[in-house]
Amino acid sequence: MSAQRQDQDRRLAASDITARKGHAPVVCLTCYTTHMAQLLDPHCDVLLVGDSVGMVLHGLPNIVGVTLEMTILHAQAVMRGSRRAMVVVDMPFGSYEGAPEDAYAAACRVMKETGAQGVKVESGPTVPATIAYLTQRGIPVMGHVGLRPQAALIDGPFKARGRMAGERERVLEEARATAEAGAFAVVVEGVAEALAREVTEAIAVPTIGIGASPSCDGQVLVTEDMLGLFDWAPKFVRRYADLKGEIGRAVEQYAADVRARRFPGEAETYFGKS
Repeated sequence: MSAQRQDQDRRLAASDITARKGHAPVVCLTCYTTHMAQLLDPHCDVLLVGDSVGMVLHGLPNIVGVTLEMTILHAQAVMRGSRRAMVVVDMPFGSYEGAPEDAYAAACRVMKETGAQGVKVESGPTVPATIAYLTQRGIPVMGHVGLRPQAALIDGPFKARGRMAGERERVLEEARATAEAGAFAVVVEGVAEALAREVTEAIAVPTIGIGASPSCDGQVLVTEDMLGLFDWAPKFVRRYADLKGEIGRAVEQYAADVRARRFPGEAETYFGKS
C-alpha cells in the first residue's frame, strides 16, 4: 500500500486538527448514530458525539440528564459508521468537574469502550487543571467556551455571551487557559463576532464556532438543526434541507397508500412459482 493511500485511509487525529489553525477550516457536525456517521464521514473532519443527544434523540428537556453510558453507546455507533473523521465525545455533566483523577477514570472509560480519538469538556474555574491532567496522560481534549449548555442552571437562559466587558474578559481568559492547558481545539459558542475574532487570534489552537461568526477557524452545528428536522432552530443555524417536511410528506403518502390498499403492490409482493 502506498504512503499516499495509507494517509488517505488514516483517521484524523488531534494533531491533524491543530495543524489546521489559520489556513484550513475545520468542518464539524454532531453525530449520534451509525447510519448518520456513514453519511457525514466523507465530508467532515470531526464528528462530535455531543451531549445534545439527550435533547435531539432522547427528548430530554436539557442536557443535564445525559449519562456517561448514553454517550458511550452513541459513540460506539458513530465509530462503527465512520472511517476518516476524528470522533470526539462530549463528557457529560458531572463526569469531569470534580477531582482530575475522577475525570481521568471517566475519560479512560470513554476512550477504551468506544475507540474515539478525544473528549470534549466545557470551561470553568477548575477545568484547565483537569485538561492538563488528561492530556499529560494521553487523552486528547477539546475545550468549550462562551455559552456553556451544561452550566445553564448557573449561567441562565441560552443567549449570546461576551457582550458585557466582564463577561468578555472571562470568556477570553477561559479560552487562553484552555489552550495553554493542552486542548487541541476550542469550541466557541454563542459569542459576538468581535470576541470570537479576539479569541481566535489569542490562542494557538483552532477555534470551532457555533453561533460565533466566520472569524473562527472552523464551524460546528447540530446536524438535525442543519437538516431542518425541527420546527425551530437557533438564529445561527443555516438550514440546508427541510427533512421534517420531506419525512412528513413521505409518511403521509405511505399512510394514504396503505389505507387505499395501494401498498404493497405487485412490485413489493412475493409470489409462488406456478
